[in-house]
Amino acid sequence: MSMDDDPVTVGVLSLHNSKETKAILNAVEALGHTPEWLRSENTVVRFENEQATLTPDVDVVVNRLLLSNTDQPSEELGLAQTLDGLRPVLNSPDATSRAAHKTAAAAALISEGLPVPKTVFALSTDQLNTARSEFGAEAVYKTAIGTHGGGAWKVGLHDPLTAQVGKRRAFIQELVGRTGETTRDLRVYVVDDRVVGAMYRHAAEDDWRTNVARGGRVEDVTGSVPDDVLDLARRATATVGLDYAGVDLIEGDDGWYILEVNPTAGFKGLYRATGISPAPYIAAQAIEHTGGSVDSDRVTNLASTLDDSVPSCKPVPTPDPVRDTVTIGFTEQVVVRGTSGTKTVVAKSDSGAARTSVDIRLAADIGAGPIHTVSRVRSGSSKRAKTRPVVDLVIGIGGEQHTVAANIEDRSHMSHRLLLGRDVLKNYTLDVGRRVEDPAELPDEE
Repeated sequence: MSMDDDPVTVGVLSLHNSKETKAILNAVEALGHTPEWLRSENTVVRFENEQATLTPDVDVVVNRLLLSNTDQPSEELGLAQTLDGLRPVLNSPDATSRAAHKTAAAAALISEGLPVPKTVFALSTDQLNTARSEFGAEAVYKTAIGTHGGGAWKVGLHDPLTAQVGKRRAFIQELVGRTGETTRDLRVYVVDDRVVGAMYRHAAEDDWRTNVARGGRVEDVTGSVPDDVLDLARRATATVGLDYAGVDLIEGDDGWYILEVNPTAGFKGLYRATGISPAPYIAAQAIEHTGGSVDSDRVTNLASTLDDSVPSCKPVPTPDPVRDTVTIGFTEQVVVRGTSGTKTVVAKSDSGAARTSVDIRLAADIGAGPIHTVSRVRSGSSKRAKTRPVVDLVIGIGGEQHTVAANIEDRSHMSHRLLLGRDVLKNYTLDVGRRVEDPAELPDEE
């Protein structure tokens, strides 16, 4: 920024504490401009006297809302749309919504002649299972909205499918890959039609998905990806309408396919592989979008560090006396959903368990699965860790739903068929003195 330029105020809309949000805010400040973290603690919109005002007052908004991670994506989408009516927003809420819903993104891509794997999205369970025969011995079964590899399973010919998993619709997709090669895909990070980095993601040994959040191994290929493949990533970003994106592609025997166009792709894996952080490029894009200027060499230098320290602009939280956390008991009646059924059971709370556990028979009754990974757990006096299969499960308590990765275990000798771990309990206040009795439960032996 030259001495004659006024600093641009860049707001980053993010209700969470991710590394990516912090890195973008720090990059804005390092480039000589003013960052504002738009959060619950400080963001206010007023409509009065035929005018709308936004506090904090910003020139441009970088949208980092995670629609795929929230129980109420329409609420956060509405928030982004509100700000979009007042300030320029990168990535726009419409584009973010389209990208977050995999079949909506596929519809946009295929309309522009871009390659996507064969996919069937059916609104009824019968139609979805009928379509399964069109695919090979193995196929991919996904929820239309998902993240970090959650809501994605490899299924066989006879695995039962449902048109919805919990509250999210699901679809079948061709399992693409090169014959004889282990699973890998390509992540290309695009900012303002520029490729800032590219990496291969290799699946972990005990998983078929390549997500870094699930232990995937990364490999820098920034300088070796063919130009036509990079062009696919740029075109995919533009077609979906995003200003920046992590584009996931996979190579089959007959060429490349676009898997996803991720509006809030993580930085950690790309930085680990390439030594490049997209944050300064996104910050520069926002600054220049409203007429500000940046030093391109400074952007390149900043990109060699992933600065995810707490930004100086982080607002100080204030107590919220209106919002009370829901209290649940040591035992609580819950609704548990799988891919083919729903059961109401009394679950036991265990704040010492990181992960929720479900009895193998209950898992079978509701169609929990398919199994997508295994976990290693140590319990009681045992000195050796045990491995347990893990499935996605939808837990409903008091009108709220939570999708969790739950351990499957034999709980026939225990008091409750469902154990709520911290992955669910973190959303509630636990009152160990409160209990819901179920005469069907066995005596407590845990």
